[in-house]
Amino acid sequence: MDHTPLIADHGLIGDLQTAALVSTDGTVDWFCCPRFDSPSVFGALLDHDGGHCRIRPVRQPYTTRQLYFPDTAILITRFLTESGTGEVIDFMPPASRSRATPSRRLIRMVRCVRGRVAFSVDVVPRFDYGRRQHTTCVTEDGALFDSGKYGLTLHAVREPGDARLAHIHVLEGGVYGSVTLETGQVRGVVLESDADGPPRAFRVAEIEQAFGDTVRFWRSWLARSAYRGRWRETVDRSAITLKLLTYAPTGAMVAAPTTGLPEQLGGERNWDYRYTWIRDASLAVSSLLTLGFTGEAVDFARWLGERYQQSGPGDGPIKVMYRVDGSSDLTEESLAHWAGYRGSSPVRIGNAASGQLQLDVYGELFDTVHQADRRGIEVGHQGWQALSELLGWLTENWDRPEEGIWETREGKADFTYGRLMSWVAFDRGIRLATARGRPGAVELWRAHRDRIYHQIWEHGWNPLRQAFVQRYGSDALDASLLRMADVGFIAPQDPRWLATLESIEADLVTDSLVHRYDPGMSPDGLTGSEGTFSLCTFGYVSALARAGYVDKARLVFEKMLTFANHVGLYAEEIGPTGEQLGNFPQAFTHLALIDAALTLDRASASPEPVFAAGGKP
Repeated sequence: MDHTPLIADHGLIGDLQTAALVSTDGTVDWFCCPRFDSPSVFGALLDHDGGHCRIRPVRQPYTTRQLYFPDTAILITRFLTESGTGEVIDFMPPASRSRATPSRRLIRMVRCVRGRVAFSVDVVPRFDYGRRQHTTCVTEDGALFDSGKYGLTLHAVREPGDARLAHIHVLEGGVYGSVTLETGQVRGVVLESDADGPPRAFRVAEIEQAFGDTVRFWRSWLARSAYRGRWRETVDRSAITLKLLTYAPTGAMVAAPTTGLPEQLGGERNWDYRYTWIRDASLAVSSLLTLGFTGEAVDFARWLGERYQQSGPGDGPIKVMYRVDGSSDLTEESLAHWAGYRGSSPVRIGNAASGQLQLDVYGELFDTVHQADRRGIEVGHQGWQALSELLGWLTENWDRPEEGIWETREGKADFTYGRLMSWVAFDRGIRLATARGRPGAVELWRAHRDRIYHQIWEHGWNPLRQAFVQRYGSDALDASLLRMADVGFIAPQDPRWLATLESIEADLVTDSLVHRYDPGMSPDGLTGSEGTFSLCTFGYVSALARAGYVDKARLVFEKMLTFANHVGLYAEEIGPTGEQLGNFPQAFTHLALIDAALTLDRASASPEPVFAAGGKP
């Protein structure tokens, strides 16, 4: 029997250089170090022998509850037993913004809040995705795990009067022990990579100070949010999640902190998302901008400018995705020795889609730059030159077949969404030039913008389907086109747009949840199917609200909120029985939640038609 926790049975902690997943049974079963895209140290989420760190009561039965310390990224896992109640408080002190450092600290405070609780403590690292052997050395104050290239130090948290570590034994490279606490007592462990010295005893006051500093960091950051709408707590959690996925030294944001979590149980759609997609990061930064967070936009713009300066030959002046340090070697391989989450293989690291042509990325990029400009973050001279050169390249390439936003592996096609976002790129470039009096080939850009506009209306609209379709010459629908009114290509109440919404609902919407597309009608080069795509469901909410169907949009939004996990996090997809599927948590989903909430807030005061449940727009 597979005892792997469900994807949704996790909370996320991080320090802005990497992150870890902690399950509701007190197990850290996913942790890569020292960066998001580094090899894993704990990987039990993907293989039973992938490594873990577990702290939980020795005796059963017990009941668990998990929550975030309010307005922070500090995770509390509570254990309720007959003899007492205990808590494991997990956090990572935020890393420096100025430079990347190899040393990471994951602090696990253990506290008894009622009665008496005995906790077991297991620390079982498996370095380099379990491919590298290590030695284990236990000392009076902890343990050192050394694989040569990678290492991890376990520091004990104890007070001067405590006995040295007792009841410790080593088995197959892991360390196993226990600690018994009574009401008010706090102990724990500190896991540190690349430590300066041997294991040492951390005093309780020291980790409590780190806890207080971490609380102040997150609350200070969150206080910059200008959002005061009706879904404030939900939006705040999504904002914190996006921040947790940001690599502070460069400003790059990963699509998710995990790899290999399946879009279909037992299927092959298992990808590595621990990289920075230009599309995802641009949209996420744009969402944070709408909340009032400007520093993230500045940092990301700086990082992106460096990528453009370093660009070489290939399909476009910028790539689809990069590592968080800006490098672009994302060679895809499979970890054949890992079984995968609940038997879903292959487990992939790297991502071959990095070499694809995806023309929509230029539109997302330019739209974010335009939004930043409207909020007072102006592009400098060198940045404007780079943007002008990007549009120069696009004038010669926007009409090419491409792999599209969903990174299909069936071959290139004329995707309507790629054309739409190329239109956006030219449109926002024109707006930036005219608003700021910047030099540029504005007339040329306008000519190409208008050509794309007419081409989409001629080839992207299918009169038989009465809808805009996924690719030219096809009758397949695609939920990415829900953004057409959002980006200003079409009026939100245009009859053809309302007809498109109705067709999407008929073909791609199931009980308010939205599929990206139908692989049966639009083959993507992969076997199997997938769940509904949460980004698209929140995009559907925004599209309905803009079209005037606010009551229906709110119902879909409220339904979608019920699919969040216990701490408000979303994976990539929702399966047929409501389970979360795909990499977790996903930036795409959380940025779309923010956008949907803001759109609903703006639209709620407007008159609206009212529909019966299940009625069509």
